[in-house]
Amino acid sequence: MSRTLNRDSAPHLANCALTLAREKVQSLTARCLAAWWGVEVGPCCRFYGLPLFRRLPGSRMRIGAGCEFRSAHWSNLVGVNRPCILSTMLQDALLEIGEGSGFSGTTIGCAAHVILGRRVMCGANVTITDTDWHPLEWRPRAEGLTGPVAPVSIGDDVWLGMNTTVLKGVTIGRRTVVGAGSIVSRSIPEGVIAAGSPAAVIRKLASADDPEIVAMRFSTRGAEV
Repeated sequence: MSRTLNRDSAPHLANCALTLAREKVQSLTARCLAAWWGVEVGPCCRFYGLPLFRRLPGSRMRIGAGCEFRSAHWSNLVGVNRPCILSTMLQDALLEIGEGSGFSGTTIGCAAHVILGRRVMCGANVTITDTDWHPLEWRPRAEGLTGPVAPVSIGDDVWLGMNTTVLKGVTIGRRTVVGAGSIVSRSIPEGVIAAGSPAAVIRKLASADDPEIVAMRFSTRGAEV
């Protein structure tokens, strides 16, 4: 959409130009940081503000093509209160992000396996972790040991609402939407809306390839003819 430069549009157009310039510089800087930490970043990824990468030697972090990371408070008007933080904590850990995914102030902590599919959307300040970070018993906690670990898997086209927390051992099926502020402590099937603490299924989502939707389309076409 083209806009005429005038007093009404000037602030918006100036902000767009500044954001574009920031993204170019910060994407280049973020790629340098990723290379320093041994993080594999696919082509066409964009960074608004600088993320925090922390990869433990012997672990692996892979980011697919076309992902977007918003770490600066100005980069998402819903309110980002921290940079994106991606970390691995144990040797042989694997953190993998599918192509076309988007993150705003998202923290992902991986001690074993955290796998995100393609086009996963994480609203502002989402946390995903496959570990409790600290043991429940005081003695191993005092010794600085890592807590219990269980893999996390998030399917293609999942949308996690802002301030959602995904805990260890959780699988979220593809196309599922999780409501803002939810705590996901148990697995959720594909194609549903879930919310709450702990998150529970509210209803099934209508899908373009559901048999009922396909039948409805054919019925509508027949009526039109």
